Amino acid sequence: MKIINVVGARPNFMKIAPIHNRMLKSAVIKPYLVHTGQHYDEKMSKVFFDDLGMPEPDRYLYVGSGSHAVQTAKIMVEFEKVCEKLNPDLVLVAGDVNSTVACAMVAKKMNIKVAHVEAGLRSFDKTMPEEINRLLTDVISDYLFVSEESGIINLRNEGVSENRIIYTGNVMIDSLVNNFVKAECSDVLTKLGLVKGQYVLTTLHRPSNVDDETNTRIICEIFHDISKEVKIVFPIHPRSLKNIEKFGLLDNLTSNRNILIIEPASYLDFMKLMKDSLLVLTDSGGIQEETTYLKKPCLTLRSNTERPSTIDMGTNILIQELSKNAVLGYFENIKSGNFKKGQIPHLWDGKASERIVNFLINKHL
Repeated sequence: MKIINVVGARPNFMKIAPIHNRMLKSAVIKPYLVHTGQHYDEKMSKVFFDDLGMPEPDRYLYVGSGSHAVQTAKIMVEFEKVCEKLNPDLVLVAGDVNSTVACAMVAKKMNIKVAHVEAGLRSFDKTMPEEINRLLTDVISDYLFVSEESGIINLRNEGVSENRIIYTGNVMIDSLVNNFVKAECSDVLTKLGLVKGQYVLTTLHRPSNVDDETNTRIICEIFHDISKEVKIVFPIHPRSLKNIEKFGLLDNLTSNRNILIIEPASYLDFMKLMKDSLLVLTDSGGIQEETTYLKKPCLTLRSNTERPSTIDMGTNILIQELSKNAVLGYFENIKSGNFKKGQIPHLWDGKASERIVNFLINKHL
């Protein structure tokens, strides 16, 4: 059974790594790893392969950056050539990036079965490119591997048949569990001069935050206020760096000795930073899940989330309207130890990849 596992951007790597590595141990699956090159530099790509123990990709498409249309089109053209050559039985995609929907569409039009990992998640905000990618991928996928209960409800409400919906748990947590001990050995805190529990970790990359000058200025003000009490560690996304510089805010940030702007961190270093932080301030999807598993306070600067279990059950709080007072109020509560402790959602146990691979073996043989 030939299966192509697709990765393209940084969030895909943590989702595909445990699945691909498990498939490599199977006597009945021949997995191929295809990297579209949507994230292509060493800090956003190669270091994650190294940390997660992933082999070199069998195919690398080198699509690079571009608008959503350009990037999606390039991926489709190149991925079609790969499918023609390998003739797989199944294409497995994960998450909600352009590589996800592009490769799913190519496979489906070639009558190749498609499996979507992390299916059914919905923000109900169609201004988000990721939401469009999720919706389109789910409509055409044969197997929908769901990571949380809301995904099942959403897919049922959309009229998806029960035999396509498979609740497997969260593969992001598999990577976290599998690499926890290695992450503990990271010396990133020592290198950055940090003390456990005495810094805030932040990540920002969404257009609603970093493309909007007003919001970017508010966020920088929040950083400066928090930095009066604890350090802030900011592994900066290229998009965020470009815009912060464009808005004339970079010099003010870098001159603050308690705001540490660093290059994108490796997976193991980032996990260590997250686990030992006081709280995480983010607009990422996956980080909401990881902080919930680690029972780490998380403030999400977004008007919505496609991962409601992190709020209903976990340690995540959604800052729906960007407000300095709201963020600083939660920061003071967290600093005082006044924060919800949260629970870990069902089947976030490090075995989701095992369930996915076993399902595919049983389904195809």
